[in-house]
Formats: sequence, C-alpha cells, structure tokens
Amino acid sequence: MTPQERYDDAMFDFSQANYDSTIAKLTALLAEDSNFFDAQLSLGVAYYRQGDYATAIAEGHKAEKLRPKEQLVHTNLSLFYMKAGNKATAEHHGLQARIAGWREDPNADALKNQNPDLQMARPSTPPPPPAKFPDMPWKKKPPLSSGST
Repeated sequence: MTPQERYDDAMFDFSQANYDSTIAKLTALLAEDSNFFDAQLSLGVAYYRQGDYATAIAEGHKAEKLRPKEQLVHTNLSLFYMKAGNKATAEHHGLQARIAGWREDPNADALKNQNPDLQMARPSTPPPPPAKFPDMPWKKKPPLSSGST
C-alpha cells in the first residue's frame, strides 16, 4: 500500500473511534516518513480523542515544526492546551491560528493558473440594466394654482 492508502486506512479507524489502531498505524507511517504532515497532525488529534492531552500537545508541536504557519496546527494546539488547562498558551495558539488565517497562501495564484476549473465563474453576457419603476402619482405634489377663481 502507498503511504496515502495507509493514511486513509488509519483515518477509517479514526472515523470508527478506534483510536488505538489509528495511533499504531500513524506511528508506523511516521516512522517511515517523518515529514508526512497530515499523519502527524492526525496523530495529535487521535491522542486528544483518547484524553492524552500531553502527548497530543507533543505531537501537535511536531506538526508545527513541519508547517509553522499552518492555521489548523495552531487551532489544534489551542484546543489541546485548553483541555490541558493552560489557557494562556491556548490563547496564544488561537491568535496564531487567526494570523495564519489572514495570510495569503503563496501557492494559491500558482494553483489557480494551473487549473482553470479553480477560476471564479464569469458571466458570459453582461447583466440586464435594472428595471425602472413606474411613476408614483400618489407621491406627486399637485400643481400650484395661479390664484383667481
């Protein structure tokens, strides 16, 4: 099986709440490829689901080393620290997650240029002009009379 297939297999176990199996599979996968970011990130979440917050935090920091400006890394670390009772560090990572969310993905434009399906849809014809409303005779002022009757 390819590393991606093995990762998918571990994620299936995760979806079935079989965290021991998930952790074993992700740990084996990371032993062969320590740079597999998704596996590293998911390993921290699996430990979190087991209630092992200290190990979840350690695994989360390993994911942070792989991608220090990744929003999801900091979101997870914020959650892990909050559950572990460290509110100050949780708030720090929450702020880091927000900052990461504001950043523009440096590869976004390159990806858009490579795949035309990712381009924003553009109308083929210009939109019609806005409709005109009829006169509103009840809002018109009556003409002023010249005075003699």
